[in-house]
This record gives sequence, C-alpha cells and structure tokens, in this order.
Amino acid sequence: MTDYLREIVLGLLVAGVTGSMGWFARTYLWRRKLRRKQRFLGLPTNSECVLVVNREAGTTDRVVARNDVFTMLELSALIKDCGANADVIAHDVTQQGFGERTEFCVGGPVSNHRMNAHLQSLLPGVQVNNQLAGGSAYQVSFTIGGERYAMEKGTAEYVLLARLTAGQDSDGRPVFLFCGQASITNQAAARYLSRQHTRLSRKYGPNGTFCLLLKVVNSQAYGPDVVQLVGDVTRAATTAPAPAGGNGGRRGGHRRRGDSASPQSSGQSSDSSA
Repeated sequence: MTDYLREIVLGLLVAGVTGSMGWFARTYLWRRKLRRKQRFLGLPTNSECVLVVNREAGTTDRVVARNDVFTMLELSALIKDCGANADVIAHDVTQQGFGERTEFCVGGPVSNHRMNAHLQSLLPGVQVNNQLAGGSAYQVSFTIGGERYAMEKGTAEYVLLARLTAGQDSDGRPVFLFCGQASITNQAAARYLSRQHTRLSRKYGPNGTFCLLLKVVNSQAYGPDVVQLVGDVTRAATTAPAPAGGNGGRRGGHRRRGDSASPQSSGQSSDSSA
C-alpha cells in the first residue's frame, strides 16, 4: 500500500469515526432532553394521559369553544412529541383519582366540573367569581390571596397555569390545570407551557408543583401570543382562606394587580371560559 493510499484510508476512517461520534452525541443529548420533557409532563413513551374538555360557557349542550379546540391541539402536539397517547374525555364523565394518568384539564369551574373539583381540593385559595357585566355577558374575576384580578375583555384577561401532584411521590402522574377567564386564555396558557416547559422544569424540578398567574394582553389584536407572567401564586393558591371572622384572612377592598408584570411571549374570543 502506497503512502498516498494509506492517507486516503486513514482520512476516511477519521471522518467515519468523527461523524459517528457526532451522531451519537446529538442522539444522546436529544434523548436526554426528551426524557426530561417526558418526566416533567408525566408522559413516558407509550403512556396514557387524559385531556379533560369543558363545554362552552353559557350553553347546556356539549359544545366546545373554538379556542378550547385550539388548546387541545396545542396539548396534543406536546403529547405526541413525548410518544404518549391521549384520551379525550368530557368534564362531566371523568372519574379517576390523582396519579393514575397525567391529566390536562381545560376550562373554568363553571364550564368544567372537573376543574371545579380540582380548585376546591388542590387550590382552595383561588376564588372564581362570575358577574353579569351587561346583557348576557359575564365578567370573570379571580381572587387569590386577597388580590382581585378582573378581566377586561379583549384587553387584559387572566389564566392560571398549574402543575399539581396532590402530595404524591415522584412516581405519581401530575395534573395540569388551564383555568382561564376566557377560552382564548386557555390556549395562551397551553402555548406558554409548550414554549416554557424547559425553563419551568429547571426552576421547579421535574416533579415540582407550581401555580402561575398569567395575563393575556390585547387578545383581540394579538390572539394568544402575548403573555405576561404576573407571578407565582402557588403559596396563596394552595392555602385555604381563613374562616370568616378570623384574624388570619385579609378582607376589605381588593386591589387590581398585574398591570406592571414583565412580558413574556409564549388566542380572539367573546366567550367566557369560566
């Protein structure tokens, strides 16, 4: 074998080894990222999860709001990326406990009975109020830790994004709540989770519990894309309010919050999701 031929063979070997090492490294990093995503979302490969769908507020039939359908599509993409399977179930026929299967629950407590149960048992510090704002339209407001967050339709609307485990061990599957004041805010929260799950996993851990209050800004112009993180309200949301007449609760006039929150980019609807 001449020196020239030997150099060609060695060059091909080095190129093959280098390419193989690069491929293995990329595959390893991709798989590690996927495993972290699967663990945070509670969606191992070939696992089962539940999408609990609400009804459109103001109706008695099983009609789903347009933006809540988009929410399901956002979540379905996440589930597919993890290699899991989803079972779509109506809110009033869902019967399962915590930790059996990962659950994605969409809608407010009025349009989603399952959400109402979750708020009572997992987030007792959250109060959702519906008030007639004129005609047949309802204005939805959240009261969390004594602070009131009222919606301004199409301008400023709030949504709770929560990952909860009900105090189970690390093997239990989480419950994700998307509780918004309008259906477009549910879609915004789902998109926020899709884009920020890596950062949330790093901050709270793969088995962490949190409840975030998000503000959807000018949805009539920007849809579900412009979202501000108002704050982490986990402690206030998971703490039951003091009994009436007690000294531990804050009462009186509630203040409006969230106007000065820092924006984070992560959908127009006239319907209320609560």
